[in-house]
Amino acid sequence: MRKIRMLAKKLFVPVTIMLVPHNSRRALNLKFPTVGLVALAVFSVIGMAFVAVLSVSAFEYQMMKQKLNFYSSEFHELQSTMQALKRSEEEFRRIFSFKKKEEVLENLEPENLQADGDSGSIDMELLKKEIARSMESAKDISRYLAKEKDIYDATPRGLPADGYISSGYGLRTHPITKRRDFHSGFDIMIDRGNEVRATAEGVVSFAARSGGNGNLVVVEHGHGYSTIYAHNESILVRAGQIVKRGEVIARVGSTGISTGPHVHYEIWKNGRAVDPRKFASN
Repeated sequence: MRKIRMLAKKLFVPVTIMLVPHNSRRALNLKFPTVGLVALAVFSVIGMAFVAVLSVSAFEYQMMKQKLNFYSSEFHELQSTMQALKRSEEEFRRIFSFKKKEEVLENLEPENLQADGDSGSIDMELLKKEIARSMESAKDISRYLAKEKDIYDATPRGLPADGYISSGYGLRTHPITKRRDFHSGFDIMIDRGNEVRATAEGVVSFAARSGGNGNLVVVEHGHGYSTIYAHNESILVRAGQIVKRGEVIARVGSTGISTGPHVHYEIWKNGRAVDPRKFASN
């Protein structure tokens, strides 16, 4: 008991702290029991430790928030890319479900992925590279198909009218002059007034009267192809007009130097007439 009383006495021994202001000669004396100073020091240490813990927690929170924002943006970017890939895959599946090349090209629209070792997390950079490669492959296929479709649309197919070919491509005896000459197209016999249709997509470069050719329509298709339709009774298109394959551009007639209603049809490739028989089948 005596030791406890002596310890308690020592703990409550006052300690004087003297404060001397610069603008006053009189000092300020503050008395605190020893136990009070000890308690103040302990609480100060605890308070600083608490503040330090809060600072570390706030820093970790900011780091976690930044990572969350980063992975969120990466996820949205990958999600949009994956959706684009999915759409491309579905379109290619639809396109290549057709058995014939013609069906594939006719149905084209004009425009027209690795884990990180033992961590169990996605390697974002590697994944993005894989997706980029997949997207580039899809673009290559799209570009190829677009080019093929462009050529396909520009290539004449079939005949402009459903008639009888009375005179083919090559040497023949001219029905009026009776001389042997070269016939650079097809003469298709058909009743007056029937439809004359464009055999490929293109733009009309000439649509007017042209001497012995009568009412003449010329369509430019691109890739070196042009088609010519002569002796029409009437013209239904104008120069500069865009036409589709199968679109009606004129009516059958016998204008110009002609022996009767028919369509004189020619195909030109790079400025020279070619045999329409190569393009006559649908």
